[in-house]
Amino acid sequence: MASKKYLVLTGLFSLLGASAVWAQNAPATSSGTMAGGYNYLDTAFIPPSRQAQQRSFLNNESIYPAKPRDMWVLGINAGEFNYISDVPFQLGWGVGASLRKSLGYTFSLRAGLNYGQAKGLDYRNGTPIQNLPGPVAAKYAAAGLTTYVANFKSIAYQGSLDLIASLNNIAFHKAQNKVDFYALAGYSIFSYQTKIDALDANGNPYNYSSINFSASRKDIRKALKNYLDGSYETDATTQSRQQNFGNNTPGHRQWRHSLDLGAGVDFKLSKRVSLALEQKFTLPFDDYLDGKYLGAGGVLTPDKDLVSYTSVNLSIALGNASRRVEPLWWMNPLNYAYSELNSPRHMKIPTPVLPDADGDGVTDQFDKCPNTPAGVPVDVHGCPLDTDGDGVPDYKDKQLITPTYCQPVDADGVGKCPCPDSTCFAGYVKPTCNLTSLPSIVFRGNSVTISRDQQFLLDNVANQMRQNPDCKVVVTGHAQASKASEQLAWDRVNAVITYMTQKLGISPDRFIFQYSGVPGDLNAVDLRAATPADNGPNMTPPPHPNLRRSK
Repeated sequence: MASKKYLVLTGLFSLLGASAVWAQNAPATSSGTMAGGYNYLDTAFIPPSRQAQQRSFLNNESIYPAKPRDMWVLGINAGEFNYISDVPFQLGWGVGASLRKSLGYTFSLRAGLNYGQAKGLDYRNGTPIQNLPGPVAAKYAAAGLTTYVANFKSIAYQGSLDLIASLNNIAFHKAQNKVDFYALAGYSIFSYQTKIDALDANGNPYNYSSINFSASRKDIRKALKNYLDGSYETDATTQSRQQNFGNNTPGHRQWRHSLDLGAGVDFKLSKRVSLALEQKFTLPFDDYLDGKYLGAGGVLTPDKDLVSYTSVNLSIALGNASRRVEPLWWMNPLNYAYSELNSPRHMKIPTPVLPDADGDGVTDQFDKCPNTPAGVPVDVHGCPLDTDGDGVPDYKDKQLITPTYCQPVDADGVGKCPCPDSTCFAGYVKPTCNLTSLPSIVFRGNSVTISRDQQFLLDNVANQMRQNPDCKVVVTGHAQASKASEQLAWDRVNAVITYMTQKLGISPDRFIFQYSGVPGDLNAVDLRAATPADNGPNMTPPPHPNLRRSK
């Protein structure tokens, strides 16, 4: 039975070693956003029970953001199921389903239910007949037989609860892994019923006289398969001990408390789907799984039987992506700290105190005009303002606004204008804005997606804006007096501006963002040329971010 230990070690290390070449890195993410699309400042991903902690974090009263709500994972698995025991196993099969939920970024719990069929066939005629139930063993003894060729077929059910530890999702030098190496340990309730093919179709024992046991193992097994009728009519002997359910006599299903151990490697195919290769061993502490517990000379075999399940697992993440992040074992919690260090969005940075000898508001380090007289307005470089750019600072300029065509000026900033009529001002009058016939962008239902025909209208608006580079556009949404309506109006205005800036290359500062307070069609976003009186922001924060729509 020493071969059991080698098989266990070989299975574990081969699984992990062979899959290492698949490791990949995820691309870097923007500041404030962890790999997987989670913004740690967004309260939409935080459950009510942890909102108090998140508010404390957002108010800089706590340095720890709340753990986000993440998805459940439904798994379907299939693979090779067998017993590592005293009888060499044949190819078996198993199927199962599971449900997994994270406890944190490393540990998760997985509940599973599995069905399996295991088979075994020896190549030696040396198993004592004492392993067989009494009536069958008596038939062998009456025929003058003391041994038989061990074989079995076992039907098993298994309900398990496993603790899984992801070994490599916390990474110091990359944003996110595409491959998850994990180990597991847990508890199973294992139920099995094993049968043996010990009698032929007439109820007589097999004498194996036609089998050449000096041939190769392959040939022996082939001959045995042709010789045995494959009926598995005999209930295997069971261990005499107290059961959890039913009784422990042959012919009844056996139940065992069991220990699970295993390891696997999970390949991420998308944000919701992954495919894993897993090796799981179950220890039911029972030497009767294969129907053989006595070796040569009637001595108990030294090791307990072991259940092996090598499977492929397809996992699907379940949940609303706008309220749940992907499973935490796929996320790197260090992304929050690294993104804040690289580009602070939430960090409280103290106001620096820098020397300013002349008191003009520009620190000495950046002041290009030190010793400016007190009270003199200065520009960002610390130099006195010169509004008309004539070279005479305003506080000395007796003609504060001298047209360029009247320059150069004298020491008092007074210029000499060469002509008295309006032709002198050619080129200095701001041109009028020629944006005409700007459309309204119509949305269907509660959608925030811009249809193709509406995109064509926006393409025309972009062409007009390129021809009028000094013009701005007011983008106005319409909302009812409800939170959902206000957020929908904001989402639609944001969708129009985002399309114009990201798809059509128009600068964001050429838009004025309005999403409420103006009556109009609730399903439309109106565009109009800005007037000199229009002076609003090009972006406002969402009024109700937890109600945002992505499509």
